[in-house]
Amino acid sequence: MNLNPYCLALEELRNRPSHKLKEVGDQWRSPDAIWWGINAKFGPFSLDLFADDHNAKCESYYTAEDNALSQDWSARLLLLGGAAYANPPYSRATQFEGQYITGMVPIMQHVASMRERGGRYVFFIKSATSESWWPENADHIAFVRGRISFDLPDWYIPAEGEPSESSAGFGMAIAVFDKTWTGPAMSYISREELETTGRMIQAQVQRAAMKLVGVAG
Repeated sequence: MNLNPYCLALEELRNRPSHKLKEVGDQWRSPDAIWWGINAKFGPFSLDLFADDHNAKCESYYTAEDNALSQDWSARLLLLGGAAYANPPYSRATQFEGQYITGMVPIMQHVASMRERGGRYVFFIKSATSESWWPENADHIAFVRGRISFDLPDWYIPAEGEPSESSAGFGMAIAVFDKTWTGPAMSYISREELETTGRMIQAQVQRAAMKLVGVAG
């Protein structure tokens, strides 16, 4: 496979013996409890649009090597059912062989195109309303009250003097792209509500898994 420069740089970063926090870049992971809370409210999710083999939230996902911006998300959802989730990368827009591989503006252009073809696309994004990529065309924006701390990737090995825990937190919003949406254009939801709902679902999943293991045993 002829890997693009973004993938090559990411592979090199993962293989380093240690890392600085600022090098994590696009690789911050959505906290599980928050993700389950968003899934309960706007899912169910069946496709993770920006992931890798270590952090994918869904069984079906696109890696950096797949380049989500070259994929037909709508056709994939038609096969899978459910909705797509995205904790998108914020790298500066770059192209490889005439195809965008990064950039929030191209990402938002692609999701707008996919929306027209059908499907629900739920983006967990920084609440950055002054940015040129801010999705004013989203069918729904839910602003999250309370800052969200993201998780470090599992390959992160802190260099001497570097922190070993997650970020200080960001103001976040949930953008829903779905032309069948009939609800309000904007809402607010608290971090605590998302976390509480998410933890309840995680506990239910864990209990169900334990029962299955018991039956198998």
